Amino acid sequence: MERYPDIEIYLADADIETVQRWLAGHFDEPPTLVKRGKAQWQARARHAGNEVPILLVTQAADGFASLWFDSPHTPWPRDMDCARDAAQALGCEVRCSLGGWQPGDEPDRFWRVRADGEEGAIDWPDSGQ
Repeated sequence: MERYPDIEIYLADADIETVQRWLAGHFDEPPTLVKRGKAQWQARARHAGNEVPILLVTQAADGFASLWFDSPHTPWPRDMDCARDAAQALGCEVRCSLGGWQPGDEPDRFWRVRADGEEGAIDWPDSGQ
């Protein structure tokens, strides 16, 4: 299975403590999210011996928080795998890209995973806020 160079998911409900507990179950060294600015939290985790920088922006887009793993060395090979795990574990709607982004891809098409497991492609236009 192809591994993406980084992973970004969008969480409808981003309670910091709950997200941190979920992350702790997936990394060799549990990350500690530290506030780094208005609505921004950062951490460094380790997975399979590799460092994984993490950034959580709680007010990223239309009521969703962005959770970005800046590494290919995550517990999940693709955004969609991470989104499914997060939706189930956190009990919230999660969105992510449809696949590896390429120039020319439709920027408003995303994959949505609901807490009940329902999932599918959606249009999610950027509101500019």
